[in-house]
Amino acid sequence: MSNPQENKKPNTEASVQKQINRRNFISFGTFAVLGAAAFGGWKALYNSAIETTGVTGEAHKPLRRALNKSELFFRNFFSNNHLVKTYPKSMAAKRVRQNTNIGSDSKLDADNWRLQVKKLSGEVLSITIDQIKALPKTELVFDFKCVEGWDQIQHWGGVRFIDFVEHFGLQPETKLNYVGMETPSKGYYVGLDMDSAMHPQTILAYELNDMPLPVGHGAPLRLIIPVKYGIKNLKRIGSINFSNHRPHDYWAEQGYDYYSGL
Repeated sequence: MSNPQENKKPNTEASVQKQINRRNFISFGTFAVLGAAAFGGWKALYNSAIETTGVTGEAHKPLRRALNKSELFFRNFFSNNHLVKTYPKSMAAKRVRQNTNIGSDSKLDADNWRLQVKKLSGEVLSITIDQIKALPKTELVFDFKCVEGWDQIQHWGGVRFIDFVEHFGLQPETKLNYVGMETPSKGYYVGLDMDSAMHPQTILAYELNDMPLPVGHGAPLRLIIPVKYGIKNLKRIGSINFSNHRPHDYWAEQGYDYYSGL
């Protein structure tokens, strides 16, 4: 006489195997559909039109639209109360990475360098490095981040941009939407949203590791703005202007995100 349990076992195993096969089929089918959709989306983006070069350039139009919408989203949540993490000086790199010499590749005329700041009135301030160094000094040790994927803890010293603005009477200019900065040669330039420029950790740096800025790192004065990727940290600032329209930006013209926020 046969055991009923033994008769059920083969049927049960067959049923389980059938369910496994069905789930595998659904899983692989879903993966194939999603993979095809992703490939199709990538192909559509790759073949889409390139934006007309203006303040930004070189990006595919759908990508630029996505970047601009992302900027609006993150700007709505930006707050000067959100500070980037800082570190003790002992953790700062002794050999600070120099990723590019754009902006500091021409010969520096240190004796004649002046920071030109254009006011709304049309007046242009001509400020010496000694005038800047006479302002309260701020030191910042933070994790400098590059869009290429590397990061490094670095130690910078200089004057906070908000202190610079207050000392030189630039409060009316900060009511505008953007700050533009350029090198003396005008070969390198960035555009910044005003909120990020006025962040309490944004500094005009003239020291690196307690020493005067080396030429390769933007002597005599550079921007350090820790709420942005490295491409916004302009070396060798020669001029500053203010506007309600986006200033031109070197890397945004090469297809990068204009906002470049962290």
